[in-house]
Amino acid sequence: MALAPDVASSTDPHPVEDEGTGINAPGLQYFVFGLFFIFGGITSLNDVIIPKLKELFTLNYTQAMLVQFCFFTAYLVIGIPGAKLVKRIGYMRGAVAGLVTMMFGCLMFIPASQTATYWVFLLALFVLASGVVIVQVVANPLISLLGPQKTAHSRLTFAQAFNSLGTTIFPIVGAAIILGSLANVTADQLSGAELQAYRQAESEAIWQGYLGVAILIALVAAAVWMFRNRLEGEKHEASSGLAGLDLLKRSRFGYGALCIFLYVGAEVSIGSIIINYLAQDRVLGQPESVIGWMIGLYWGGAMVGRFIGSYFLRVFSPGKILAFNATGSILLILISAMTTGEVAAYSLLAVGLMNSIMFPTIFSLACEKLGPRAADGSGIINVAIFGGAVVPLLYGVLADVSGSLAFAMILPIACYAIIAGFGIFARRPA
Repeated sequence: MALAPDVASSTDPHPVEDEGTGINAPGLQYFVFGLFFIFGGITSLNDVIIPKLKELFTLNYTQAMLVQFCFFTAYLVIGIPGAKLVKRIGYMRGAVAGLVTMMFGCLMFIPASQTATYWVFLLALFVLASGVVIVQVVANPLISLLGPQKTAHSRLTFAQAFNSLGTTIFPIVGAAIILGSLANVTADQLSGAELQAYRQAESEAIWQGYLGVAILIALVAAAVWMFRNRLEGEKHEASSGLAGLDLLKRSRFGYGALCIFLYVGAEVSIGSIIINYLAQDRVLGQPESVIGWMIGLYWGGAMVGRFIGSYFLRVFSPGKILAFNATGSILLILISAMTTGEVAAYSLLAVGLMNSIMFPTIFSLACEKLGPRAADGSGIINVAIFGGAVVPLLYGVLADVSGSLAFAMILPIACYAIIAGFGIFARRPA
């Protein structure tokens, strides 16, 4: 993803000022930083809810990965319509629309828990993700608009740090609230009315956690609504259909879009199973409620790596750095799969560090020299995040067929190998 993933929108903002200096509204920047924090954190909460739902509904890995499938399918379904909505009603009202949709999705966890029905959980996740997509469509161009154009890149990088902060904090807190309630019995030991009662009782922690998130979102939405008229005069370039589809014919962009698809898929696959992976007897052999917090190390590594990578990307070729990190991910996965204990655990967690620079680097390399087609290109990249739905589901199928989470790692290894090839391919300027 990255993961919640950082994605540029398909909208095309034009600063109101003639000199292209952007809009001076420093107070508004803090709310946009909050948007990055929230949608990043909510995306990473999926990694906590997956092992919980897997146990409650006695799911296999394929069925459990439907959580990510329903969540990331929203990027495919809502991405372009969401961009058109924002163009119609504006950035601020668009952000509020996205936040309200997110809040509604969070509240849907209440009936999902009371009925203890898996498909209702999946529907709630899709609605929640639809709001995330709309907010993401707003956040990237808006942070670029708020201030001088010459510092737009630094503002966006700083905002993305808040995204990584959210992906680090949310799963740690979520693990304590959601996984901490696992009982001494398991769903596969019960049946009939007892099973239904168990599911309803154990899922209370889920809706209570998401209710807290809904309250936080409501506060942010109210604050953003207060600024709804601060960007009067904003302009957007009209587009029709799936603009930019023809760009896939360009080898550099087409290859890069494929790598975004594979990168998000690989990152989400590992994040989705990492708690179950660490809980295996051959790794740490501890219950999910004890080791759930460790998912924060995976996403925290991505946050730390972003700051480290920002320096090296100035010194070395971005393509070479991308190839190096992708190769490093492959080696770490192989070490984890071939060892046991803490070595197997921490080598897989360290993949998060390697993931850190991949999304922005792939994005910038793919969109290099697109010029006036940059907005169209970012729209296609937005849709490519759908890889977060497809690859994890395939990972679940492979894990179920082989009976081994370690063996199924061959799928993210293949993804990283293709990404490493793109880094070599794009190591020179377009």
